[in-house]
Amino acid sequence: MFKSNIWKRLALKAALAMPLSASAAQEATTARSEQELADLIRRTEAQASAFMRGDTAKWSSLVRIADDFTLMQPFGGEASRGFDMSPERLARLASYFRNGDAKLELIQSYVSDDLVVLAMIEREHGEVGGLPNQDWSLRVTQVYRRQGGQWWLIHRHADPLVRKVGLETAAALARGAHLEGR
Repeated sequence: MFKSNIWKRLALKAALAMPLSASAAQEATTARSEQELADLIRRTEAQASAFMRGDTAKWSSLVRIADDFTLMQPFGGEASRGFDMSPERLARLASYFRNGDAKLELIQSYVSDDLVVLAMIEREHGEVGGLPNQDWSLRVTQVYRRQGGQWWLIHRHADPLVRKVGLETAAALARGAHLEGR
């Protein structure tokens, strides 16, 4: 079909180049995705650390919270929706958290085109609510959604059960016995 060997070689090169280009494109996308995930994890750790220091100005510069954000606080209670980023609210938060720090221990990450889920332990310490500096490590799940090229926090669930508790303690917490003094 081809009149010369040069055309055969060019056709073969073109045919071989296609899968290599697709493979190279996939590798570039994967590398970009891995870098993007690493950046998000670093930013998440910086957010946690700023929050534990009471540096809400730094914290709010690092986090984008979506309008449909849900929060399941480590102190329990009902989930809250939305987040008040007003200067007054940030000032109240800043006064509640002091002299702390945080390091992340990533347990698992799940990544798709527009969602990232981070399951992690936030190894934190600091002064919270006027209590002396102590360990405040939390088990945390955070979900991010890509909006306009940025990662927005859409869900956070945190609890203080980093250390294993027995059945009786878990049952007491589940039934609210700790609230009744039982």
